[in-house]
Amino acid sequence: MAFKRVVVTGLGALTPIGNTVEEFWHGLSTGKSGAATITRFDASKFRTKFACEVKNFDVTQFIPRQDARKMDLFTQFAMVVADEAINDSGLDLESINKHKAGVIWGSGIGGLKTFEEEVINFSNGDGTPKFNPFFIPKMIADSASGQISIKYGFRGPNYITVSACASTNNAIIDAFNYIRLGRINICITGGSEAAVTQAGIGGFNGLRAMSERNDDPTTGSRPYDKDRDGFVLGDGGAALILEEYEHAVARGAKIYCEIIGGGMSSDAYHITAPHPEGEGAYMSMVDALEDAGIKPEEVDYINTHGTSTPLGDPQEIKAIERLFGEHTYQMSISSTKSMTGHLLGAAGAVESVAAVLAIQHQVVPPTINLFNVDEAIDPRIDLTPNVAKARKIDVVLSNCFGFGGHNATLIFKKI
Repeated sequence: MAFKRVVVTGLGALTPIGNTVEEFWHGLSTGKSGAATITRFDASKFRTKFACEVKNFDVTQFIPRQDARKMDLFTQFAMVVADEAINDSGLDLESINKHKAGVIWGSGIGGLKTFEEEVINFSNGDGTPKFNPFFIPKMIADSASGQISIKYGFRGPNYITVSACASTNNAIIDAFNYIRLGRINICITGGSEAAVTQAGIGGFNGLRAMSERNDDPTTGSRPYDKDRDGFVLGDGGAALILEEYEHAVARGAKIYCEIIGGGMSSDAYHITAPHPEGEGAYMSMVDALEDAGIKPEEVDYINTHGTSTPLGDPQEIKAIERLFGEHTYQMSISSTKSMTGHLLGAAGAVESVAAVLAIQHQVVPPTINLFNVDEAIDPRIDLTPNVAKARKIDVVLSNCFGFGGHNATLIFKKI
């Protein structure tokens, strides 16, 4: 059976460096940092006092207040980016076959803010179980895909993937597969996360996973720098409209690029630490290239997982060098997490939008805060330090890896 082609026809983004796709790209291309002192709660007693929060977000500009109250913040983010992507796609919602349209979303944690608030309220009470009737519907991760499906009436596959920080790459791969197998024509896919909470910051501090550079938050996320001390937690979301190629052409859609492959693997090694030789990362990229039917030397740019953790960054580079060999030094590599922070389960969606925009604009976003490259990294590798770089970009590979050893890789290609 011949696979159908799958293209990207709409984008939406709500990030720490821009609240629309246009603002997001401006932030990426100018090397903007989204890190700042936490505003959502008093973090003065926490080891990490900063994060990459979405700024100036007023949900009532997008969703009626009475409806927004029934949604956790991560679902509100999902609704906003899905709406931007739908509008960008130009889809005529009255004429499409909604039984052939799906919603496949990703989130690593889901409604953490809602869970935290309800448990604190119960703990502060007299033991009487007084819980908000919307507690469970707000908290569960699949509420995001469900709410999107309800709004647009999409009656195809509707679910959420959870694989830690690989969640949205897995969601996009699933959407890609449903379309190329001919099961559906359209899918709203992507992810959202809102884990900048007391539990989120406190939990990751307990793991000693986050940067504690409180004296200079804007330089806290520094992938590949020898002085990196952990990731910076971020929140927000992004959405992509994936569409079967002939369906998109028939309606005269604007086509950003094509998705040509997806790969997945497991480290099968440790619940939080990456494989020391990057074995899982290597196999995920191999799987994606084989799925796409292209050779390693056809890749122009890799948007790396690059979280700014001491262990994760060099292992991913090892895997890249092992797979790409001498071509490693011909490609451009960058970590946009240096600007957005780490959006956990939503990272793959935001970085997929970055990959698509890199192809559209023929510009590689930079790795900012790269002051002194880790001596373990070959100096011949182009890490796109601090300043965006114009170059020919036909193929972009985007990696996401998560706690539990989950690895997922996407490959985008210029039409």
